[in-house]
This record gives sequence, C-alpha cells and structure tokens, in this order.
Amino acid sequence: MVILSIVLAVVGLGAGFGGSTLLYQKRQGATEATIKKDKEKAEREAEKLISKAREDAHKVAEEARHDEQTRRNEFKDIEKRLIQREESLDRKLDEIDKRAENLRQGEDEVEKLKNEIRDIRTKQQDKLEKIAKLSKADAAEKLMQMTERDIKNDLLGLVNKLQNEARENAEEQAALILTTAMERMSSEVTAERTVSSVKLADEDMKGRIIGKEGRNIQALQRATGVDIMVDDTPGYIVLSSFDPIRREVARQAVEMLMKDGRIHPGRIEEIVDKAQKVVEKDVIKAGEDAAREVGVLGIPKEVLHLLGELRFRTSFGQNVLKHSTEMAHIAGMIAEELGANVKTAKYAALVHDLGKALTHKMEGKHHHISGEMLRKYGAPEEVALAAEQHHDDVEATTVEALIVRVVDAISASRPGARNISAENFGERMRDLENVANGFPGIEKSYAISAGREVRVFVRPNQIDDLSAIKLARDIATKIESSMQYPGTIKVNVIRETRAIEFAK
Repeated sequence: MVILSIVLAVVGLGAGFGGSTLLYQKRQGATEATIKKDKEKAEREAEKLISKAREDAHKVAEEARHDEQTRRNEFKDIEKRLIQREESLDRKLDEIDKRAENLRQGEDEVEKLKNEIRDIRTKQQDKLEKIAKLSKADAAEKLMQMTERDIKNDLLGLVNKLQNEARENAEEQAALILTTAMERMSSEVTAERTVSSVKLADEDMKGRIIGKEGRNIQALQRATGVDIMVDDTPGYIVLSSFDPIRREVARQAVEMLMKDGRIHPGRIEEIVDKAQKVVEKDVIKAGEDAAREVGVLGIPKEVLHLLGELRFRTSFGQNVLKHSTEMAHIAGMIAEELGANVKTAKYAALVHDLGKALTHKMEGKHHHISGEMLRKYGAPEEVALAAEQHHDDVEATTVEALIVRVVDAISASRPGARNISAENFGERMRDLENVANGFPGIEKSYAISAGREVRVFVRPNQIDDLSAIKLARDIATKIESSMQYPGTIKVNVIRETRAIEFAK
C-alpha cells in the first residue's frame, strides 16, 4: 500500500508539471505576437513623423530662401539709392566749388573797387584841404565848435522851459511828494546789538549754569542755538546771536531756570521749549497789537507773525516794528491829504519791512522779500507792490508806493531816530564831499544839513550853465551808486561869475 501511494504521488506530480509547461508555452506565444504588433505600429508612426518632419523642414527651407531673396532685393535697392545720393553729392560739391571760385573772383573785384574809391577819396580830401586851407581834424573841430555855439542857447532855453513847466505843474507833482509839510516826530531809540545780558542772582549761579564738565551750558547752547559767554563780568552772562528771536528765547529760558532752581540737561530742554512757546505768543501778540494800533484789519496770520518778529529787530538802532507803525500813521495822514487809498497806504507802510524778519534765512534784498511774502500769503497786489517799491532800485508805479517811500525817509531821517556814531557820521560827510570833488572843474564842495545836502562850487571858466546841469545829475548818480544813506541827498551845483570894476 505504501509503495502504491508513492507511485500515485509521482504520477500526479508528473501530470501537474506537464500541464503547467504547456500553459507557459501558450502564454509566451501570445506575448510575442503582441510585441510584434506593437513594433509594427511604432514603425508606422515613426515613418509618419519622419515624413512630417521632412515636410516641415522643406517649408522652413523654402521660407528661408524666400526671406533671403527679399533681403537681397532690399540691399540692392539701398545700394542703388546710395549710389544715386553719392552722385548727387558729387554734383553739388562741384557746384559749390564753382560758386566759391566765383565768390573769390568777386571779392577780388570788390577789393579792387575799394582801393580805387579810397584813392579817389584821398585825392578829393587833399583838394578840399588845399581849397579850404584846413586839415580834416581842424575842419571837424571848427564844425563842432560852430554846432555847439549854435545849439547851446537852444538847449539852455529848452532846459529852462522844462523847469518852468515843472514848476507850473507843481500841484500835480505834490500829489506824489509831500514831505516838507510833515512835522518831525520823536520816539525812543533802541540800540542795535547782537548780544543780550542776563543779570544773575549771585556768582554761584554761573557755576550751576555751566554745570559739571560744561554739560548744562552745552545743552543750553544746543537747544537755543545761541552762544553763551560766561566771563569775569560780575553778576552777568552774555547771550550772543545774530537772530534776535533765538536770543530772546535763550534770555527767557535762563531767567526761568534761575527762578526754578533745577538746572540740568533734561530740565533745560523743557524750559527752552516753554520759552519758545512764550516768545511765539509774544510775537503773535506784537503783530496783532501793531495792526490794531494803526487800524488795519484783515491781515493774514502768517503776515502778522512775521510782523511780530520785527519787534525784536532793529535797523541802525531803530526798532523796526515801531518804525513800521510810525510810518503807517504818517502814511495814513498823507494819503488822506492827497486823496489816495488810505487803507492801502497804511497797510503797505506797516508791512514794508516784512522781509527784514527773513533776511537771515532768504537771499535777496528785504523789500523784494517783503513783496514776495505778501503775494505768497494772499495780501492785496497793490499792497505788495507798494511795499516792494519803497526803495529806489524799483520804480514806484503807484501813489501809495511813493507815499511809503517818502514816509520811510521821514521816519528814518528825523533827529534821534537812528543811532549813528559821530565817527561814522563824520566819515559819511567826508565821503560825500570826496565824491563831489572827484569830478573835474570843481573848486570846492561842502556837505551840509547833516549830510542831506552837498553844495558844489564850480569854476565858471571851465563849467558853463549846461554843463552845470549835467554835473549835478552825474554827482547824484555817483552818490546813489557808491554810498548808502537814509532818505535823499540834495546836490546843489553853484556857478558864480563876478565882474568887479572900480570907478576912479
């Protein structure tokens, strides 16, 4: 039984192996057929792709040949045009050469004609000199003398006529110039300075202001922009700055610090900020008070602020804000007498020196800056014009501008208005006389009326009446261009001829 079981098992294994072998052979044949089909299909697709690529390459080649032919044609056209232009330029150059040659020939002919004309003129001049028995220079001088003699009396008559007409029209001229009827005014004089002194409670305060290793004084100078000088002067420190607003801030800050007693860098910054606010309020109040004093309303806030800054500024020792308010009062009186616009005259006189609050920040003359700022902040154009034209370098175009110019001279020139030292005054008087003595024909000159007039005596044998008029104008022009002075200076040229004889 055991042997039979073994035999049956072996037979079963053999049958199973044979069956699996047959199945494997069938599957392998099917796979080879599939692979063959796929290969044939891939070969057909490859042939199609190759054929399409050949067609595309043929199209690209055709397009390239067409583009190349087009470019060749364009290059041929360009070459043809260049050749034509070159030929045209050659023709034009030939024409220019011919014209240049013709011009050279013409110049030679013209020069030849000029020489012939010169010869003819020289011969004629020689004949005329022989006939007249005068040289060319002598004849010209004689002609000038005759002409001068003939027209001198006419010119003198014309000048006298114009002067008489000006006198007859004096009433109309007075509408523009009215100074002689104004009474001189007096007001306090503030000395012009760039330093301020602060009185200290005691000498120990100097050390506290300086601080340890100078920290306090450095913080003060940095916060205010003012130089603080602590010297041997007992009981005082000196604040130095060209900006009076900064000087005032520093002065108030130092006084507040001394009252407070706490002096250190942190406290200094707080006090300086507080002082700036106080000064700012003072500036605004000063501008508003000035406008209220002269009765001008509707002034822009920015203009009032600049006007208030003038309270801390001086010109030749004269406080600019007081000078401006004084001018506004005088301008109002003159405008009323002349029938001009009173409000415009007072407004322009009040703000005419507005630019002096900005001259340390902006380039230019102060009256030009005044006009610019007034226009910028919306002031009326007639006011800006009058303020801008209050000095002689800009021509006055309105009656109000002339009024402002006149009252500016009145306010600046009255006795005591400006603090000018005797040395500077004497030097200005000498300069005035030297300017007059620098002209020929002057015998002597005198500066009188505190430099408001220069009297010039001329030599009558060298300066005639007509030349005296011209000399006065030339001296005035030289004074205007070479000297600085307030108001106006009268130039009085005197020509005097004395005939003395004795009866015996």
